[in-house]
Amino acid sequence: MSNSADFPEGPVRHVSRWPVRGLTAAVFALAGLIFVTSANTAKGTDIRTDSSLLKLSDLIHQRSQGNADLNESTAALREEIDTLAQRDDGSTRAEDAKLSALEKAAGTTEVTGEALGVTLDDAPPDATANPGYPEPQPNDLVIHQQDLQAVVNALWQGGARGIQVMDQRLISTSAVRCVGNTLILQGRVYSPPYKVTAVGDADKLRRALSDSKAIQNYQLYVKAYGLGWKVDKDDRVTLPGYSGTVDLHYAEPAE
Repeated sequence: MSNSADFPEGPVRHVSRWPVRGLTAAVFALAGLIFVTSANTAKGTDIRTDSSLLKLSDLIHQRSQGNADLNESTAALREEIDTLAQRDDGSTRAEDAKLSALEKAAGTTEVTGEALGVTLDDAPPDATANPGYPEPQPNDLVIHQQDLQAVVNALWQGGARGIQVMDQRLISTSAVRCVGNTLILQGRVYSPPYKVTAVGDADKLRRALSDSKAIQNYQLYVKAYGLGWKVDKDDRVTLPGYSGTVDLHYAEPAE
């Protein structure tokens, strides 16, 4: 008979604690690395209020306000220059008359007279199709660049002596551009409704609007989905002269 003690069947496995401890240390090391990286990135600042994370729309409005301030400064300087120019500079009456005509054509002087105002606006948020029209797509419910441009073109065609979009006078180099349903005009940003004012013969201006094929197409969307369209006549309106820069900028090859 054997005096040896009874053992359970099969070998007994000896489990070492070192792999578990090593894994725990690795997890803590990784966590520490994440904390250090976050601290170096934030540099002690509040990440949520960092100006680099502002919404693009906020930056656009900031730039727009900055451009508006610069326009006011430019207008003040131009007025000072005009005051100085009124002194006797040796020019003849013919030269003064030619300069005055050029200023009017350039839109840098104010213009007063009978006027027509056109207001365009997006359809109501809950707009649906009127009977007989298909259900609208998102693009059917907002004002587009082509709509504003059609109004401006028709008013020029109707003999307008001056046109103002929102609070800015248009000149020959003005570009009416829209991004989505936001108007960007001469460095400033506007949202609908959009107001276009033209000084000229109101009857001729109104006929020019009616004759425009592009505006006739726009009127279909007014009837179908409720896009905004309003035309007002005013017996006397004064549009201010354009006060921004008139310099032309273009690309040149680098030396």
